[in-house]
Amino acid sequence: MLDHNAPLREADPVVARLIDKELRRQQHGLELIASENFASRAVIDAMGTPLTNKYAEGYPGKRYYGGCEVVDQVEQLAIDRLKQLFGAPHGNVQPHSGAQANFAAFMVLLPPGGKLMGMSLPHGGHLSHGAAVNHSGRIWQAVHYGVDPSTGRIDYDQVRDQALRERPTLIIAGGSAYARIIDFAAFRSIADEIGAKFLVDMAHFAGLVASGLYPSPVPHAHIVTSTTHKTLRGPRAGLILSTAELGKDVDKSVFPGTQGGPLEHVIAAKAVAFGEALTEDFRAYSRQVVENARVLAEAMVDRGFAIVSGGTDTHLMLVDLRPKGLTGKEAEKLLGKADITVNKNTIPDDPQSPFVTSGIRLGTPAMTTRGMGTSEFRRIAQLIDEALTQRDDATLARVAGEVHEMTGSFPLYPPVASRHRTLQTA
Repeated sequence: MLDHNAPLREADPVVARLIDKELRRQQHGLELIASENFASRAVIDAMGTPLTNKYAEGYPGKRYYGGCEVVDQVEQLAIDRLKQLFGAPHGNVQPHSGAQANFAAFMVLLPPGGKLMGMSLPHGGHLSHGAAVNHSGRIWQAVHYGVDPSTGRIDYDQVRDQALRERPTLIIAGGSAYARIIDFAAFRSIADEIGAKFLVDMAHFAGLVASGLYPSPVPHAHIVTSTTHKTLRGPRAGLILSTAELGKDVDKSVFPGTQGGPLEHVIAAKAVAFGEALTEDFRAYSRQVVENARVLAEAMVDRGFAIVSGGTDTHLMLVDLRPKGLTGKEAEKLLGKADITVNKNTIPDDPQSPFVTSGIRLGTPAMTTRGMGTSEFRRIAQLIDEALTQRDDATLARVAGEVHEMTGSFPLYPPVASRHRTLQTA
């Protein structure tokens, strides 16, 4: 007979072992994927609560189910903290992901079949900004701007010229592999000139905006979308900010438009993360993220790697591997053998396919969370160089050993007594 109160390790040891295995991977490796971070124990604890049991279609005070008195308080707290964090007049914390937040926002700002203009995926944009393989590129007409190949940066005059030719209904700023600060005022000016709406997807740099290290898009955009798990260091989920005038339309587009019941346990975790992001400790952390990225980019250049746009203003960088005679796919695999986790990534005008690529993307948020500073990131650049230059099994094994020694000095989720018995693996 099923024991409904049995802990995971007793109820399903197979799943428990797999979770332990993934935890060990995170604890012992160097996590350099720019879109990943390590949520706090408090965030993880909030997700693993009985709030997952409650169905709560609707919004605080306006639910379609009874028994929502407590989850109303949870969700309202998350909304209030979100609005305080970004100085926005309206916030919606129900989107399950950044892509779903984008979809709901697009449905507010332009009808199906309307034209949107976002950054090209191979130039650093995001799949959900009208890529042909994504539903956003099928439901709406999509055109894309890129970066200047000679600088790796957005040329706002070129964007304006393209917007005047294409006359999109919606212009999107933001992406997944653009390392420079975006001029939101310039984008809004272009949108106003053609009578378009302006949306910013700040999924990657939201934590830097919250810390005052990146200009806020809120004063310029009609709608701002984001994830909560990258530089914000919260649970894997999404959010939407908007003008007061669009607030009701945004809420209707999320529910009942694109989602059913909200995940109140994840919303509780969002509330925790937003509370953390309001602290001076988080602002200090974000400053270190940016400084670590700057140092890592410089150290990579010193070792003969090419950085798209010549450097970074944020938490990430795009490494062009062609000077090293490697593809992104090869580099990702080699570094994986050394327990250094990165992702292959296209570079502007990439001659390789998206399944191979000529680059890798590197980010500093996760390892900065573990306490690593500039000296460690200079060492990381050296380890990456050794692995990608020498490439033999002996070198990769030695680098892996040095990686384990480094990560051992910066413990992640050390075992503690816990009534939930989570995160116990050493």
